[in-house]
Amino acid sequence: MRSKPVDTSRHPRLLATALLWLLSGSLLLATTLVPAHTALLGWTPFFWLFVAPLAVALTLEPRLPSQLLSLGRQRRRQPSTLIWN
Repeated sequence: MRSKPVDTSRHPRLLATALLWLLSGSLLLATTLVPAHTALLGWTPFFWLFVAPLAVALTLEPRLPSQLLSLGRQRRRQPSTLIWN
């Protein structure tokens, strides 16, 4: 039985959608327009606005956190090297 090749053409769009969903959900939770926990729904708003898009993004790009950390380290190093040159 042959396995079907994975369609990677949708990958960037799915990742962008998950990151946009994560950003907007985080913004809603941070501004308290939507509470993270309610008596009626429990932790459901927090899950659907933060945990679910984070899980989707990490499933699509498992190395994303390490890439973002290395990018931040590179940006911090550049000014110090430019000063001493």
